[in-house]
Amino acid sequence: MKVLVFDVWGEFGHFRKHYTTTSPLTYSIPPRTAIAGMIGAIEGFGKDEYLQYFSKENANIAVKISCPIKKTRIAENLIDTKIAPMMSRIKTRTQIRFEVLKDVKYRIYFSHSSEEVYNKLYSMLKEHKSVYTLCLGLSEHIANYEFIGEMEAVSELLDSEREIHSVVPEKELIKISFEEGKEYFSETIPIEMLPNREVTEYGKILFEKNAKCILANVNNLWRLENGEGIIFM
Repeated sequence: MKVLVFDVWGEFGHFRKHYTTTSPLTYSIPPRTAIAGMIGAIEGFGKDEYLQYFSKENANIAVKISCPIKKTRIAENLIDTKIAPMMSRIKTRTQIRFEVLKDVKYRIYFSHSSEEVYNKLYSMLKEHKSVYTLCLGLSEHIANYEFIGEMEAVSELLDSEREIHSVVPEKELIKISFEEGKEYFSETIPIEMLPNREVTEYGKILFEKNAKCILANVNNLWRLENGEGIIFM
């Protein structure tokens, strides 16, 4: 299977946890739905249509943490643009403290059943173009990206421990070897969402906070030609 590999990074990022409102907290990684939004932005799919192209049935998406996860809080002044007569005369502001990711970098792995969707992303990545501005969760957190390459991925069926470089969906986990010096976390993130923003599937994922690989026995492991082991979400 051919897989497109590219890095995305930025100074800040925020992928809001669905159950936080007045003090928004962020997931540590971009959920599968957010990555679909990034790819849709590069290819030029509108916000109301991109989700129909990136269902689990059609798209394989995996993500690797490339820089240690760091979080901080930033106060932002939210404005009510619906009642403000002019942007310069806005008086109705509400200050909210956002939890944000700092010095963010992830590696994205992507394949698709449609040659048209796959080839368009390949072309855009090679030329470092995007139709819409790429961001990390919120529009104020603009991201950059770099195409790493197109790689061949081979399924590994061996029943033994292997190094895994992407985050690990817990449903694919058989046994993990906890190693000294590593910090393991798990979060429940959105996996599938309808175009009307209704989340139809959540999944628990396991990751190492400091961007180190995980040693585990898993199902559905794919090995890339550069040696990285990944599992699609």
